[in-house]
Amino acid sequence: MANIVRSDPLNELARFDPFRDIEDFFGGRRLRSLFRDLPEAPEFKMDVSEDEKAYRVKAEIPGVKKEDIRVAIDGSNVSITAEVKREQEEKKGETVLRSERYFGSQSRAFTLRHDVDESKAEAKYQDGILELTLPKKNGAIAKQLTVR
Repeated sequence: MANIVRSDPLNELARFDPFRDIEDFFGGRRLRSLFRDLPEAPEFKMDVSEDEKAYRVKAEIPGVKKEDIRVAIDGSNVSITAEVKREQEEKKGETVLRSERYFGSQSRAFTLRHDVDESKAEAKYQDGILELTLPKKNGAIAKQLTVR
């Protein structure tokens, strides 16, 4: 008698892991060690809070010069971009055993519930922490449309 196996194709898609599936296809160990040794693009962490007058953002962007950070505000859309340059070198005596570099751009973007008053917005960067104070625009109430 044959065993009946229930298949759920949507569940298989939800569990799709391209690196695991590629490793399974190619035999795994060599490919897994290849991806593990590649430097990851760093990602900065953020906290966003609000009160009745303004939004406050704290973003951890360590090792970046303040000249390399850009903040763009367009209504309620905010984006933070930082040019990241990270170098790591391990030496023993005069021989370089390992040298890794990451040069690139990292960014985060988000949308707030209210428009931001760009003229009063402030940004401060100290000790690897970017602090933004984003005042809400007065009268920035959502516009209601009449459906006809």
